[in-house]
Amino acid sequence: MQITAPCVVSLTWRLEDAQGQSVEELNPAMEFFYGGDDLFAKVEEALAGHVVGDEVSVALQPEDAFGDYESDLVCFEAREIFPENVVVGMQFEGLPEGAATPDMPADRIYTVTEIYPEHVVLDGNHPLAGIGLRIHVTVCDVREATEEEIEAGTLGDSGLTVLNGPAPDEPLH
Repeated sequence: MQITAPCVVSLTWRLEDAQGQSVEELNPAMEFFYGGDDLFAKVEEALAGHVVGDEVSVALQPEDAFGDYESDLVCFEAREIFPENVVVGMQFEGLPEGAATPDMPADRIYTVTEIYPEHVVLDGNHPLAGIGLRIHVTVCDVREATEEEIEAGTLGDSGLTVLNGPAPDEPLH
């Protein structure tokens, strides 16, 4: 069966940054709804018409993947509002209780990027925001989507959600 919307594709992939460094590997294969919101538009476009066993590589500019880096999503909060065991790389859904920075979006995942005696730096950007990527995808299976899947337009939480950033001693950007 060829990949055409709507269908469900089972994929593995290797995601690399612009320097060819591995960012994430998806293996074993995972299912995605093709023709909805589970995959980046450029990846869907590249997969159109392919069949089981095909391999596709796609270059993704920041706007095609996790967006541009927004410096206004970085804030400094008092060290005292964080748990004693806070570490670089720790993530919070929304700002921690007691945060003082005004107008920060509540629906973001904030990553601790630096810790100082008096304050903690939080970054609301996705760890891969502003970075050009290359994704190498292998099609493992293609099947017709069920009525429920078509109605939902997604298989749920299976989309690209890379949250692992660089090692704690490496900068995000």
